[in-house]
Amino acid sequence: MEGADRERTEAGFKVRTPVDEARRILRDAVVPDGDSEGPRTGTETVEIERADGRTLAQSITAARNVPHYERAAMDGYAVRASDTFGASDRSPEVLRIADGIGQDAAVAPGTAARVHTGSALPEGADAVVMIEHVDEFDAMGELEVADAVAEGENVAPVGEDVEEGAVLYEPGHRLRPSDLGLLRSAGYARVDVAQRPTVGVVPTGEELVAADPDPGEVIETNGLTVSRLAERWGARATYRDVVTDDPESLRVAIQRDLTKDVVVTTGGSSVGERDLIPEVIDDLGEVIVHGVGLKPGHPVCLGVVEDTPVLALPGYPVACIVNAVQFLRPTLRWLEGTTPDPHPRVQAELDRKIPSEPGTRTFARVRLEERDADEGPEFRAIPTRASGSGVLSSVALADGWVVVDDDREGIPAGETVAVENWEVNP
Repeated sequence: MEGADRERTEAGFKVRTPVDEARRILRDAVVPDGDSEGPRTGTETVEIERADGRTLAQSITAARNVPHYERAAMDGYAVRASDTFGASDRSPEVLRIADGIGQDAAVAPGTAARVHTGSALPEGADAVVMIEHVDEFDAMGELEVADAVAEGENVAPVGEDVEEGAVLYEPGHRLRPSDLGLLRSAGYARVDVAQRPTVGVVPTGEELVAADPDPGEVIETNGLTVSRLAERWGARATYRDVVTDDPESLRVAIQRDLTKDVVVTTGGSSVGERDLIPEVIDDLGEVIVHGVGLKPGHPVCLGVVEDTPVLALPGYPVACIVNAVQFLRPTLRWLEGTTPDPHPRVQAELDRKIPSEPGTRTFARVRLEERDADEGPEFRAIPTRASGSGVLSSVALADGWVVVDDDREGIPAGETVAVENWEVNP
């Protein structure tokens, strides 16, 4: 081993970059100063039916009024409001029932036309009397109106929902199913969106196998987990076969995926003799961060090769997941021209103390139980593990994690904490 390599592996991490600083450095590498706004992945036009979860690349204004006609807001009878003046239970107004229903009818003075909720208002009508305020006499073709209505009452005017030309969404908005309905009603069949970022996921380690492990062998899970997370976060992930701990093999694997928007490796990111990926990244490009102040998972390595971000995530499963959430997820958002939304949070009373070191951001996995108390949070947060970065079940069987900030030395039992559900994609 060369002298510099021996010093690296024996010394460990002397300096760990704070999480927020590491993210800032990574963002500056992904979106350099002076770059134009908008997606770095390019744009494409997709049909509304395929746009759920996609990020808008254009400003959207309503192409038409919604509704585009005056419509009844209640079941009842369309009338001229002036014909109901003075009507009451004790002194109802008598109107003739017009032929037809809804827009197929015409309301002349002294007449009323049957309408249903959403029906177009008949010609001549300017208000709707609710069905419960009339008595019908079909045999006579008449009805009694027991409620006076004002002009426009129980009528949805043109553009009540959306006015033509109104700005609905700005670039960077991530579309939800309700957005798709609004876009279609406002006159859109297609929209311009950011292309999905592409990610090459490369699991590494000579001990990894696909199934049936012998003693000393480990079933590969990190690449599977990270690739599925990337897909959930809106990317198109390519899940590669395991690459052994060999510098040339690792070099070839990284170079192969430089056509992707992001390269992610799992394992081999620390400072041991078999942790070769940081050296390979630095040889091919530049390591911008190595060692971050978070737990579990401080031996993460962030780099850039030929303008492509390369994220070397630790091999322990929990550490790998934590770093994927902290660094891969925001990278995908930056590539789309937006920023990551915060995770959904639930307030809970901490069941027992969570230890942490000042200067280290700790992600403590917890499960939630309902509390019986009348006051305070609805839930109790019970830590599954605060440490143990190789215990995958501590994440898989948890309901979320509690983040202990860098400046705190743990959180005492009984404190109200925010439990992040990091697996929900906001």
